[in-house]
Amino acid sequence: MGWLLNLSAFNRVILGLGLGIFTGLFFGELAGNLEIFGQAYIRLLQMTVIPYIIVSLIGGLGRLDADIAKRIGIAGGLLILLIWGITEVSNLFLALTYPDWTTASLFSTSLLEGAKPFDPLTLYIPSNPFYSMANAVVPAVVVFSIMLGVALISVRDKDTLLSSMGTLSDALMKIASFVGRLAPFGIFAISAAAAGTLRIEELSRLQVYLWAYLGAWTVITFWTLPAIVAWSTPLSYRQVLRESRVPMITAFATGTVLVVLPMIAERCKRLLAENDLECPETDSVIDVMVPTAYSFPSAGTLLGLGFIMFSAWYVGSPISIADYVSYVGVGAFVAFGSMAVAIPFMLDFFSLPADMFQLYLLGSVATARFATALAAMHGIVISLLVAFAIMGKLRVKTLIQIVAVSIAIAGTVSFSLGLILKHVIHFEYSGEKDLVAKTLITEPVTVRQVENLVALSPIDPSIGRIEAIIERGTLRVAYMPDRLPFAYRNSEGIAVGYDIDLVQRLAEGLGVKLELARLGWPDIVTGLQDGKLDVAVGGIAITPSRAREIAFSNTYFDHSVGFVLPDHMRDNFAKLETIQSMPNLEILVPRDRHYLDFAEDNFPRAKLTPVDSPRAFFKGEYGDAVMLSSAEAGSAWTLLYPHYGVAIPGGLSVKAPAAIALPAGDQDYVTYINTWLLLTEKNGFMSQLYDYWILGEEYHPSEPRWSIMRNVLGL
Repeated sequence: MGWLLNLSAFNRVILGLGLGIFTGLFFGELAGNLEIFGQAYIRLLQMTVIPYIIVSLIGGLGRLDADIAKRIGIAGGLLILLIWGITEVSNLFLALTYPDWTTASLFSTSLLEGAKPFDPLTLYIPSNPFYSMANAVVPAVVVFSIMLGVALISVRDKDTLLSSMGTLSDALMKIASFVGRLAPFGIFAISAAAAGTLRIEELSRLQVYLWAYLGAWTVITFWTLPAIVAWSTPLSYRQVLRESRVPMITAFATGTVLVVLPMIAERCKRLLAENDLECPETDSVIDVMVPTAYSFPSAGTLLGLGFIMFSAWYVGSPISIADYVSYVGVGAFVAFGSMAVAIPFMLDFFSLPADMFQLYLLGSVATARFATALAAMHGIVISLLVAFAIMGKLRVKTLIQIVAVSIAIAGTVSFSLGLILKHVIHFEYSGEKDLVAKTLITEPVTVRQVENLVALSPIDPSIGRIEAIIERGTLRVAYMPDRLPFAYRNSEGIAVGYDIDLVQRLAEGLGVKLELARLGWPDIVTGLQDGKLDVAVGGIAITPSRAREIAFSNTYFDHSVGFVLPDHMRDNFAKLETIQSMPNLEILVPRDRHYLDFAEDNFPRAKLTPVDSPRAFFKGEYGDAVMLSSAEAGSAWTLLYPHYGVAIPGGLSVKAPAAIALPAGDQDYVTYINTWLLLTEKNGFMSQLYDYWILGEEYHPSEPRWSIMRNVLGL
């Protein structure tokens, strides 16, 4: 075991990471049980962070004179802006990596949610510093600590306090150093749990973005940032990479740069001492810049905004060159908040589908850790550059030269990667194919398609309809045509959809066969009234006129009212008041007095055209008209016609309840169906249907993740 003890700290971390990944792949989901040990390690790392930020900033600034503090602010601000600019230009170059393709997506609940506003006051102004400390609102803690440290610059008799701050800082660094020695074990547990539970196949459709991101990340992390330090300071490229390895790996494994701030400060001071450049002044600069740089957006954060370029390409509406200035300016501002706020805000700003945020969350499983590793490198580079600027040893001319070279390299790499991806990754639009290939998730019952309706056997009032259905052995169901994704025929000619799965489960519970008939609404009403049908489905919305003719169950689904429209018109339908003021607008409306009244009340200037089916609209027979529709159904139709999209304007928050259509005059039957729907909702089946048919998520009936132990060795 001597060889293990002789390994460097970096090599021990790499060994822990590698063994963890192998353990996860070998044991599969069993390795997820190690997550508790990984979480314990992360908590140990977090334990000293907030105290370190407070102590280092107050003590570091308090020891400075006003002139040096001013110089740190100016140098730090300019250098941070420089790194931001390089990263944003690299983001713009990402457009060179994306080929042309056609795409569309199913409904996302994010269409219903507005982007959360960026709140700089809460984030940066600590009305209660103790609240900010307790809740880890780091930017607010940094602002409080900076203000207190700056105030100490002009305070007399501060030496005792500053000495205590120095003692506390040393003690915190000793704790951080001890926890750092546990890194191989903590990273082993974290990587084993992740490798054992992550389903890699979920990332397949993001591969173009992931490759583009990794290309830009590699250039910035291993060339641009360390090369800037090497070209403009006395340090060498090799020295910068050597001292940044462990903080980067630790940040990558833990998923947060916050926990490595003490480590970053220690490594920066070590580099300065190694080159005989360390002094109390440089130590103060490092102590100030490490937490300060963390409170500003890092290169890792800004690189994540490259997802906006990907989203624009993904939906077929690339951001124009004229919008690049807005992209850079808005991106730098919103990046001060979390990415959970920044990405939805940017998507909304550029009128991109809000459901792309779901793709971002999926991709962030892989990219988030790379972003934290880059953020660690960013913190090291900024702190070192400011320290050398304060010492007067920063070579500005060579700094400008290496920035220009780095930008040229980033553009060349993006262009080259685009050529490679174009030939290596084969893409074929599969939205239509995927929709028509969908199958039911229920256990199949015997199904017979009924072409000509005949009257069912009369219902004996003494036993009721449910008992009559059981005695008959069949449940006859009608569904309406053109009712994606609730009821339609797939590529095999089999009736599938949300509602078909629902009535399959009903038939299964009754122990009967299923008879299906595809009928228009007038025939459905007649069939229910004449005793030829038991139920009718197809995402049927309840309206007063329909309720006068037949009975309805309780609501089992709420349609979100929105617009289906050509992609190029989507930008104009972001707000309700904008739509209401449009001249010469034609809106297609479902043929029902209820919807016509709604449209007349909300869009009095528009021309309203009743329609029975959306097919003619999607085939372009109505010119520049838009269609008032269920957003869930409209999203499914856009898979067949991908040059159309769905918009739910801000200010339009309307639901259209859907229910099962039933024969009128049989309250016991209605009560039974209502009770069954309630139980079906409570046992989670409705949620499964929603995720599969509406959101388009894959249906995994609890199949364990692949592992070497189970799938290869058969253990």
